[in-house]
Order: sequence, then C-alpha cells, then structure tokens
Amino acid sequence: MQFSDTFSLAYRTVKSNRLRTGITVTIIALGITALIGIITAITSMDQSLKENFALMGANSFSIHYQNWNIRIGGRRQVHKTKVGALKQRSSNATKKITYQEARLFKERYDFPALVTITLSGPQNIIVSNEKVKTNPNVGMQGGDENYLTQSGYSLEAGRNFNKIDIESGRNICILGNSVAQKLYGDNTVRALDRIILVAGIKYRVIGVLKNKGSSAFLNADNIVITPYTNIRRLFATDGTSYDIGVMVNDPKNMDAAISEATGIFRPIRKLAVDEDNNFYIDKSDAVAEVFMKSLGTITTAAAFIGLITLLGAAIGLMNIMLVAVNERTREIGLIKAIGGKKSGIRAQFLFESVLISMLGALLGILFGVLIGNGVSALLHTGFVVPWLWVVIGIGTCSLVGLLAGLYPAIKASRLDPIVALRYE
Repeated sequence: MQFSDTFSLAYRTVKSNRLRTGITVTIIALGITALIGIITAITSMDQSLKENFALMGANSFSIHYQNWNIRIGGRRQVHKTKVGALKQRSSNATKKITYQEARLFKERYDFPALVTITLSGPQNIIVSNEKVKTNPNVGMQGGDENYLTQSGYSLEAGRNFNKIDIESGRNICILGNSVAQKLYGDNTVRALDRIILVAGIKYRVIGVLKNKGSSAFLNADNIVITPYTNIRRLFATDGTSYDIGVMVNDPKNMDAAISEATGIFRPIRKLAVDEDNNFYIDKSDAVAEVFMKSLGTITTAAAFIGLITLLGAAIGLMNIMLVAVNERTREIGLIKAIGGKKSGIRAQFLFESVLISMLGALLGILFGVLIGNGVSALLHTGFVVPWLWVVIGIGTCSLVGLLAGLYPAIKASRLDPIVALRYE
C-alpha cells in the first residue's frame, strides 16, 4: 500500500471508533492542557512582574534593616543581598532603621542621586468622603518630596509634597488613581482640596496620581500617600523600620552609589570596622527576581504533572491499540493474503496511534492557551502563546503515540495470515 492509502485507512479507522478515540484523546488533552495552561499563566505573571517593576527603574536601590522574606505557595523565599551576607555576629544585627538614622543618611549622602525616606502606614484601611467610602483594602504610605519620582508615580492634578509639608507632618495626602475614582468618579480632579477621612482621620487632598496600573502582585493605584513625618506623628511606629530609597542619575554608577551608601550608613549605624553590615541594600528588581525564581519552580512542577498524565495516557493508548489488533485480526489476515506487507500494517497502526495523540495535543494546546490567557486577561497583559512549550508538547505527544503504538503495530505485522483468517 502507498503512504496515502495507509494514512487514509488509519484515519477512517480512528474516525469509526469515536468513543474509544474520544476517551484517549481526552486523557492526552488533559495532560497537555495542564502543562500549557500553567506555563501560559506563568508567562503572563512573569510579563506582569517585569512591567510593574520596570516602572521603578534600573537605576534605583533601597536600604532595609533586614532581607526580603516572601512566602509563595507556603515556601519562604529569602532574598540575600549582593552587598554581603549577614553573619549575625553583631549584637544589633536586626536593629531597625530609626528616624534619626534615615534623616542623617539623607543629609550626608552627596552622591548625584535622589534620596527618599519612606515609612509604611496602616494597611487595609477605609478612605471616605461625605458620600462614598472605599473597601477596606487601601494602603497608606509615607514618603517625602522625592517619593513620587523614586516610585515611578506622576501627578495627574495638584502638587507634590514640599519641605514644609515634610517638616511639619501635617494632615495632607496624595490619592492613588483608584482611590480618587472610587470617591469622586471619573473626574478625579474634583478631589483636590477636599477633606476626606483616611483611617478615620481628616486629611486634605493636595494631589491625584495618574493611573499606574495594577496586577495580581501590585495594586499601585489603591494607595494614599502622606508625609512620612505624618505617619510618625499620628500612628504607632515604634516597631516599624524606616526604609531609604536611592535613585542614581546614571545607571552606570549603580555600584559606586551602593559603595558610597554603605560607607556612609555604617558609621550612622555605629558599626565597628570588624562588624558586619546590619542593613541590606537591594536593587529595585530584587523582589521581582525572587518571584521569578519561584515561578520557575512552578514551571518544573507543571511539566512533571503533564508528563505523569501523558504517561498514563500512553499506557491507555497502548491497551486500546492492542484491543484494536485483536478486533481486526481477520482484517489483518485478509490484507496479508492479498499481498499486504508487514511494513504497511505496522505503518497503519502507528499512524492510528500518532493521529490519536496529535488530536489530544492540539485540543490540549488550544484549551491550555485559552485558560492561561484567562489569567493574562486578569493581569492586563497581552495575549501569550508559549511557543517553545507548544513545540515541546507536540513533540512529546508524537513520541508518546509512536511508543504506545509500536508494540501493537509489531504484533499486528507478525500475525500469521492463515491463523488470522481463522480467528473468531
């Protein structure tokens, strides 16, 4: 038989056994859907992370009193600084950065860069005016006159903080775009000079931020920003550490800027020459790196789940092909009796097996990409197709089909035509 005849016969056989084919195709499709779906979702998350952290710039770093501890899937991810590992030898190894230390650093750091002092305020608070109030999911952040630039924000209306605002710590605030829209609708400019309640305290709105965008990881617009001295004055901050951000004018000077910051901050922290740093310096993309490493672990787990599912599908496909050999024993005997060759019979069964696998792969890829891009739509990223994994999925399913159909195909080709014709 010619190739076209063999393939046509295999296709008609697959088409005629719809229930058996459908079950096998579904099993294979589930494995590929799980694999491609998770990979597509992870690609969307990765893209969203890069977009969000790119807004912070590649020319900034921050100083904390301890390293990052992020929990993803119940597993703690610890980000270790590149400046040097803390040996916990110093008696003040976990000493928090105080108000005086942060102010001294900003005064003494004369490198060509912007320095900002930040202090986290209460989270999950309610913001309200005389008519509307937000959900209890708004964050409050304290900053100075350089905070907006450092964090990648820009004003839609109003003004930034000035030095008098920072020194006095008065009750003024800048609203994130989401908060302003919730309180005053699309015309967010109406919020200017209004008195609102933030966590039950009266504040005057001096500015409204432009929409920065949000994702599953960051909601940069659902925020109220006030001078860090205001948070220090009104809220209990005894157990809170101040953070220091530095934005260098030229990214090429990052290493020099970090070295300068370390040299200035060590005396402020009263560290002896032989003591380790009791603070951590992280570049702006440090948190994103931790998330991306965790997403790589999830990718490996997804691949393992998909391969286990395909292994089960391969066993099921082999059993189905063996049943097909038994059902068509007389047909095989007839083909051999009229001059059919072993190679043609083997090719027919292999074509059937690969065809079933490929149908499962195509359906799995289709549903996987659609499900994964459902996550992409939630994260407001573009349409994602993980082409590398699509190729891997097709190749894997082709291999599964070949291996699953190989033994039944060889068994069918070796049948004795006389015995096969007598088979009942």
